[in-house]
Amino acid sequence: MEPYPSDGPIGGGLIRPSELGMPDPGPLPCGRRFVAAPAPTGNVPLGVANDRGPRFDRPIPGSGYSWWYIDALSDDGKHGLTLIFFIGSVFSPYYAWARRKGGPAEPLDHCSVNVCLYGATKRWSMTERNRSAVNRSIDTLVIGPSALRWTGSALEIRLSERTFPLPGRIQGTIRVHPRALTGHSVRLDAEGEHFWSPLAPDSRVEVELSHPRLRWSGPGYFDTNSGIVPLEKSFVRWTWSRAPLQNGTAVLYDVTRRDGSDLAVALRIGRDGKVEESDSPPVSALPRGTWGVERITRADSGHAAHLTEVLEDTPFYTRSVIETRLFGEKVTGFHESLCLDRFRTGWVQALLPFRMPRRFR
Repeated sequence: MEPYPSDGPIGGGLIRPSELGMPDPGPLPCGRRFVAAPAPTGNVPLGVANDRGPRFDRPIPGSGYSWWYIDALSDDGKHGLTLIFFIGSVFSPYYAWARRKGGPAEPLDHCSVNVCLYGATKRWSMTERNRSAVNRSIDTLVIGPSALRWTGSALEIRLSERTFPLPGRIQGTIRVHPRALTGHSVRLDAEGEHFWSPLAPDSRVEVELSHPRLRWSGPGYFDTNSGIVPLEKSFVRWTWSRAPLQNGTAVLYDVTRRDGSDLAVALRIGRDGKVEESDSPPVSALPRGTWGVERITRADSGHAAHLTEVLEDTPFYTRSVIETRLFGEKVTGFHESLCLDRFRTGWVQALLPFRMPRRFR
């Protein structure tokens, strides 16, 4: 297949924005502590399962969640994508409504695949399905007609999704080839109810779609998140970004918790998978989203970050391409900002079904 024609680049840098198997490394207060890398134990919230890679069969309690996230940008900068497989879809209005009925809600009844294509060929898809459409093992996760499979050295993705709100299809295969697996996880809250792991921040991604007709490859990123309670119970907001460095990847995570405390994480991850935690650079403000969602990021002292392209702009969430300076390097990276106070309002959740339909197969 020939690549779908494009009018120009969508950002000029990497598009970024997570159970694995290792002990809890503890919280990283204000981005001031090295992320430890003990040997895997096989009985933990996040980590590498037997040094094999991501595991898709980890237990998820009622009202909990797990998701696996991939993003990539084509070598020519003209195409980009983000892809998330959810068990217990954290942004599902149906899952939120089920929790309000009292008692824990079943995460397997609220699974979805979110696909976003950027560039001249733009597509959006996020269909929710229940447990009858879900199958999983340590190496495989199937949600409806789409699936993830870990081969031992790469992640193979089969997609067959319907787009919304405009009808269409996203169909084909994607392969993620990590340079290295980090084997690291970070506790995002004081209680140990939410974890994040940058599984493979430096990967090579191959995209071959029949609908729409696209074929390209480029650098990408792969991470995973897991929690035992809803996001909005523990957090007010967070921002996340990642950007390529000459010898690896920079990842920033800033979280405001419900208890009023903050967490600031700044990681430098080498191409060999080694993770180093650094002091977080100073805060740099970005323009608010159209709906008023606050965007902030960080930049080296004496420098400012700049918004270069808006990819998603919703009432509770934004996804953007930014330029900033981190660890002495000028970088172009991917940025996300999430307002959970806004997400849990009734009017926002009433809007979401128009973009997130629910199916039973």
